[in-house]
Amino acid sequence: MSSDPGWSSAVSAWLFPSSWWPLLPFVMLLVAAAFVVAFVLLLYMISPLISPKPLKLNGAHVVVTGGSSGIGKSIAIECYKQGAFITLVARDESKLVQAKKEVEKCAVNDKQVVLCISVDVSKDYSQVESVIKQAQEKLGPVDMLVNCAGTSISGKFEEVDVERFRSLMEVNYLGSVYPTRAVITTMKERRMGRVVFVSSQAGQIGLFGYTAYSASKFALRGLAEALQMEVKPYNIYVTLSYPPDTDTPCLTEENKTKPLETKLISETSGVYQPEQVAKVIVKDAVQGNFNSSVGPDGYMLSALTCGMSPVTSITEGLQQIVTMGLFRTIALFYLGSFDSIVRRCMIQREQSKAADKRE
Repeated sequence: MSSDPGWSSAVSAWLFPSSWWPLLPFVMLLVAAAFVVAFVLLLYMISPLISPKPLKLNGAHVVVTGGSSGIGKSIAIECYKQGAFITLVARDESKLVQAKKEVEKCAVNDKQVVLCISVDVSKDYSQVESVIKQAQEKLGPVDMLVNCAGTSISGKFEEVDVERFRSLMEVNYLGSVYPTRAVITTMKERRMGRVVFVSSQAGQIGLFGYTAYSASKFALRGLAEALQMEVKPYNIYVTLSYPPDTDTPCLTEENKTKPLETKLISETSGVYQPEQVAKVIVKDAVQGNFNSSVGPDGYMLSALTCGMSPVTSITEGLQQIVTMGLFRTIALFYLGSFDSIVRRCMIQREQSKAADKRE
């Protein structure tokens, strides 16, 4: 039986009416959007399956360098509240003893121990290796190392003593390399561990007055990214923290000599308490997150500067992709305001000098 040409034409006209063709781009857009939504939902569903298993701090051995004050001490307290055994490492023995008393007040069981070790983690690797070995003999293998030892200095590039560039690299960079080197072999043998590097928002963006400080903190990112690629197959996760200005003795000391431009730029962001920062760092370290930021400014900076840094989950990667353009636009306004601050200060300084000459 031959098909009826008239019937076929009628069916075709009903399925593909000429009035539909203008809507075709819209229909294709809807289909594409549906595929994107389905893909995103699928990623959200499988994301928990590829994320690292959280580290349990109850009974874990946590070593905190720079643990006698500031963020380091607050991190030790936060871990102790979760049942960890703590080794505090710092140079000043009297401050260590005081910090130990403060940490011990937060015990959750009578088995917990706080061990104090006085050593300069930036000078002699063999000495650092020796004291870490002693700590492991007393409290067991290190489950989490928090590299918080550091110092800061601000000043114009040509006014900072050349020796300070070297000393900041020793303390802020090598002071993290040495303890990490001392624990990483055992962590790889055990197929578990966490390593935390405490950088700074000045380790994400170079600012006026921080030519020495920013360089030493930027160095930690290169170390953290390369190390994470090496140790991830061994179930070891690295966390790189970028805390904002935090109310610590180090910040108080830095403010005494901080240039006006640096002060004005710093004031565009708030000052956080060490307890707030410590809670975020510990949470991210336990989860195995690579980037750790505090506050909305910190979140924006982390998304902007993520580059080729590792991601812990697909969700994190998607968030960075979606927000990158918007955050870059906002950042341009920030950079413009920073340049304006520097320019105004320079003009005021030159006008002041001219006035002094006239007098």
